[in-house]
This record gives sequence, structure tokens and C-alpha cells, in this order.
Amino acid sequence: MRPFRWILTAAALTTTCALAAAPAESAAPQARSASGIDLAGIDQGVLPGNDFDNYANGNWKKTAEIPADRSSTGVFLQVFLKAEQRNADLIKEAAASKAPAGSNERKIADYYAAYMDESAIEKRGLEPLQPELKQIDAIASRTDLARVLGAGLRADVDPVNATNFETEHLFGLFVSHGLEDASHNIPYLLQGGLGMPTRDYYLSNDKAMVETRGKYQAYVAALLKQAGIADADAKARTILDLETKIAKAQVDIVDSQDIHKANNPWPLADFAKNAPGLDWHTYFKAAGLDGQKIIDAWQVPGIKGLSALTASEPLQAWKDYLTFHALNESASLLPKAYADLSFGFYGQTLSGTPRQRDRWKRAIASTNVSLGDAVGQIYVKKYFPASSKAQVEQMVKNILAAFDERVDQLDWMTPATRQKAKAKIASIRVSVGYPETWRDYRTLEIRPDDALGNKQRAEKYEYQHQLAKLSQPVDRGEWWMTPQTVNAVNLPLQNALNFPAAILEAPFFDPKADAAANYGSIGAVIGHEISHSFDNLGAEFDAQGNLANWWTPEDQAHFKAAGQKLVAQFNAYEALPGLHVNGQQTLGENIADVSGLTIAYLAYHKSLGGKPAPVIDGLTGDQRFFLAFGQSWREKIRDAALRQRVIGNEHAPGRFRAQTVRNLDGWYDAFQPKPGQTLYLAPADRVKIW
Repeated sequence: MRPFRWILTAAALTTTCALAAAPAESAAPQARSASGIDLAGIDQGVLPGNDFDNYANGNWKKTAEIPADRSSTGVFLQVFLKAEQRNADLIKEAAASKAPAGSNERKIADYYAAYMDESAIEKRGLEPLQPELKQIDAIASRTDLARVLGAGLRADVDPVNATNFETEHLFGLFVSHGLEDASHNIPYLLQGGLGMPTRDYYLSNDKAMVETRGKYQAYVAALLKQAGIADADAKARTILDLETKIAKAQVDIVDSQDIHKANNPWPLADFAKNAPGLDWHTYFKAAGLDGQKIIDAWQVPGIKGLSALTASEPLQAWKDYLTFHALNESASLLPKAYADLSFGFYGQTLSGTPRQRDRWKRAIASTNVSLGDAVGQIYVKKYFPASSKAQVEQMVKNILAAFDERVDQLDWMTPATRQKAKAKIASIRVSVGYPETWRDYRTLEIRPDDALGNKQRAEKYEYQHQLAKLSQPVDRGEWWMTPQTVNAVNLPLQNALNFPAAILEAPFFDPKADAAANYGSIGAVIGHEISHSFDNLGAEFDAQGNLANWWTPEDQAHFKAAGQKLVAQFNAYEALPGLHVNGQQTLGENIADVSGLTIAYLAYHKSLGGKPAPVIDGLTGDQRFFLAFGQSWREKIRDAALRQRVIGNEHAPGRFRAQTVRNLDGWYDAFQPKPGQTLYLAPADRVKIW
């Protein structure tokens, strides 16, 4: 869960590619038939009513292999690899173009070249990091600590985990519209400071978590030793102890999702009173925020607790902590020994991934993070035709119209609430493929021989870009993803949707495919994102993007009761022995899946224009629709990565998202599940929210 926006997939794959010819990789691609369905992937030995995921994907799972450098595989990886190769070709062309200095093409080529220059990185060693390490070593007072922490504040623009800013920074900054006044931007301060994914990794007594903590401490010590830092083992214990206290101070994911608990606009002067410990005046001045009138404290208990720790914990503990995180954050662009240590923990231990991604892939991933819009502009010119944009925009209009009609049919909703819901639907802003305006990178210096410096300057550029928004009019057309990202997003404060070009590819979207497959796949994605405007959090915002209650008490009670039925449904799913999905933590995504699939189904039938759907490959239109949905969520995932997702992510694993079909009456008509079968729900028990 992120403040103000939601992400479609738990993986939220970032694009990675190469200049060199990329070796062939397999994501177990579908051999789609004329129906748009992977017929060979279906396991006819499984009853749809017992396990729709394994019915739709069972034969695919028997042969699919997770690439050695990945933690999972499935349709998202299949589409991602297509975007990856395209990005590789684009960057290769940029390097060969001899573009002039200062141009986007030259910056792209130079950034990539610097990342790939391993000999230069090895030769320079820790030299590029020395200014930061010396600044940390010079901390001699609590004021110095506040200054270093403030200077290190960075903006949260990663579309995965905003409510826990997981870098070496104790806090993170998020800039967006005010919760109760969407007419101007304000800064939000977020809790952060952990080296492992979530607080549960520090606090859980689960055997696997205890073992992970031991491996994390060993990794911290190894990284410090690699840097030649004395007493590395003792310092690693100190760092883990401090991070454990940070974890205890933080609020959990479910609490972070409560938008009302996040609405805390504090005047700057009140931080010292409300969250004593940190020298806030020095901190905000170093962060460039001292001119702001208010800053919203997103997680009040977390911010209070973290502030208190800056005063109660020894300065040396903070210096050790900051030194480790400086190394940890930069490991990928330090000599190979550092990158390998980092992968050993984050790749192998946390995700179960056997092999590190080739360097060219990591180089493209980093280029896309630092110069995302520069790459994106070239990407859409070459790979996203106007015809695809128009076709998807028409699908969006159809699905929005179906949602509007659906609201009229809700017998539980009172006229007053219905009117507000329809007004919100009518005002949703939809952007398909790419933004209307692009980032201007002219002030960002990129050198062909300074890999770490390029990354650091790009982070500072992004931070300054976010700060600049505080003095500018709200841009309701702002994008939070690049066009080459395989994902989609809902932006409640903007009341807007973004559908990047890279996800608008087969098998999610095929302009030549049968309508049933397109509506069951990309249509459900579109419906999912629209539904986020009306999930347990999105429904808190009105048509203008303000936090406002537009519900009658009886409508709100019905809505919340239906949501709790969905919580119970997902609580019953066991991902690993003894590890169940957290239905409350995943509620928003589950509501969006149920509602999005419902609306896509209605829009599909509307698209038929009253004519019966053809039978293709022996499948009815409805069967193809639901199979396309189930196959969109197919995945194989390593146990460590699955554990990380269940514990720390607001999305349920794909296997359980595919079972969403059990809540739609149309699925029962299409596949005839019987009472007593695992997925069968009596009509009264099927969750219907929108």
C-alpha cells in the first residue's frame, strides 16, 4: 500500500535490459490459441470448482521453470521480458547514435556505460562514497546527527512501498495533494529506517524469521569487514539492535493503511513538541523543508518513536548504522565484492533467487530508475502505436460506463450515495500509455565514468523535483510510473488512473485477440484500477480527490460488512504451512479484484452488442473470459519470496487472486461448480461490493 496510489501487482516489476545482445530467457510463454487462451496450460484433471487456478494453469505449472535470476515467473515476467529486450535495443541505439552532449540519448548512453564499466568501479573502490562516510564519521553531537539525517532525506517515488521508506534514511518524503484540500501539494513525512523488508522480520518469532535475522546480522558484519571497518561483528550486533528498536517504533502495514490516522498536518514548530528527541529545526533546514508551513506526519506513533530513538541511542550506534546503510545503499555500484554480498542476502536469503542478474540487466534497471522519462519517450515512439492507445482508451470508456450502470443497479445503495459515486466515476481522469508532459533532465549531470555519482545525482535531482512541486500548482496529469513499467496505478487524490504502455501487451492486451480474452485480462486490470477509487481506502475520497465522507451511515455499514466477508475469505488461504494471507492487509486489492472483474465481465457482455458470443476452441465467451483472468495471475514463486510477499505486501499471491472468480455468478454458470467443492459459495455468501 502506498499513500494515495495503488499498484496492480505485488512484484511491481522494474524494467531491466542490455546494450549487448541479450541471451534468450524463458518465462514459460503462452502458446495462445485463436481464443486468446493458453489451451495447453489448462489441467483438465482439476475441477474448476475445487481449484480454478490449477485448472487454468496446472499444466503450465508442471513445465514452467523460474529463471535462475528471478524469484518468480508468470505472465508478468513474460510481458516484462518483452519490455526488457525493447529497452536493451533502445539503449543500444542511443549509444550508437553519437547524440550530442546534454541530450537525453547521450545521458542514457553515458549512464549505462558508467554502470557497465566494472574495471573503473573496481579501481575507484570506496572513493566515490568517501564524502558521505566522512560526513557520518564527523558526527559529534545530536545536532550533527540531525543535520546528516536531514541532508539524507530522499523522496519516495518507488511504486511499491511508500509507507515504509526502506533505505538507509530514517524518514522518507512524499509530496502530493493535501488530504482535505486537493488544490495544493504538501509534504508527508514517512517512517523508515529498516534494512529488511518490514518490521515483522525483526519482531516475529517464526523460525524462518529468526534464521533470517541471523543471516542479516552476518551480512551486516561482512559488508563492514569488506570496507575495512574495525570491530565489524560487534557493530553488526549494535546495528541489528538499533533496527529492532526502529521496527518496534514503527506502525504496521494495516495501521498505515488507515487514511484517517495519516491525516496529521503539523506546523513545523510542533514537531519538537509532538515528537521530541530529534533536533527538528536542524533536520528540516538540512532537508530543505524549513520554509514549509506544515508537514503531514503520516504515521504519528512511528515518527514519535523514531525521533525519540535519535536522542536515547548512543551516537556511535547511529554512526555505525548510517555507515552500514551508506555501504548497503550503494553496494550495486561499488566493487563486485560488495554487490555480491548484497545479492547474497537480498537476492538469495530474502527471495530465494539462486543467481544474480547479469550486469547488463542491472544496468538497464538502474537507467530506468534514474532516467525513466528519457527512456520512456523513446519507448512509446517506437513501441506504442496510436491504434493501441485508441483501442485501450475505448475499453476504459466501456468499463467506466459499465461501472456507472452497475451503481444504478445496487439495491443496497441510497440515492444520496449513488449520486456522489456517479459523480466520482464521471470525473476520473484516465491516462493511457504515457504522460502528456515529460521530465526535463537538462540540469541532471550524467558522466560516462562515474556510476555511483550518477545514481546519487539522480536521487538528488528527483528530490529537488519533488520539493519544487510544493510551490507549483497541482498537476492532475502527473504520472507515477514510466511508460516502460509493466504495471498500472490508481491515484485517489488526483482521481486518476495510469496505464503504462508496457503492460498493454499480449497476453494482457492483444489488439487482434477475441474480446473475451482482452476483457478478462487487461479489462480486469482496468476494472481493478477503477475499483480502487471505491475500495476500502479509495471510497474515503470524493470526486475532487479530497478526504471526505460521501456515504450515508447505512451505506457505509453495508460496504464495510461486505469487506469483512472478503477479509474472512482471504484469511482462509494458506500460502505456506502455517502462513495464511492477511485478509485485512490485502483488503483493498481484493475489493479491487472482485469489483474490477465484475465490471469487466459486464463490459464484455455490453461489447457484444446483444449478439451471442461465438464458441472458439470449444469454449464459450464466458469460459474464455474467466480463463483469461485466471491465466493472467498464473505464477510460480520461490518460498522465500512468497513469505516476503505474504508478510509485507498488500497484494495476495497470484494463486489466490485467480480464485476471485468464486464471487461472480457468471463463473458458476460458465463452469458449473457444485456445492461441496472447495471454491463453491452459496449465492448469499458471494461477495458483491460494486
